[in-house]
Amino acid sequence: MAAPLSKSPLFSAFRSSSSSSLPHISRRNYHVELAAREKALLEEDPALKKFRSYKKGVKLTSKIGTVLTGVAVAACSYQLVVKAMT
Repeated sequence: MAAPLSKSPLFSAFRSSSSSSLPHISRRNYHVELAAREKALLEEDPALKKFRSYKKGVKLTSKIGTVLTGVAVAACSYQLVVKAMT
């Protein structure tokens, strides 16, 4: 039976070299402060406020499309069941 890959010398050498390169920095807690450009991009843009109603219209249209798709699928399924029974 073959030995597991995790116990192979090649894998252990790779694991030891990657973990010893940055022992003091944890991947989970590493955080870099945002620069001025990123902060400016995340701020709300007053020029785009007039397009808020557009977003609401898109959401409403999407919901209507989803409902109509469901109705069409239900109608087709009903027609198939009716044809199968007759």
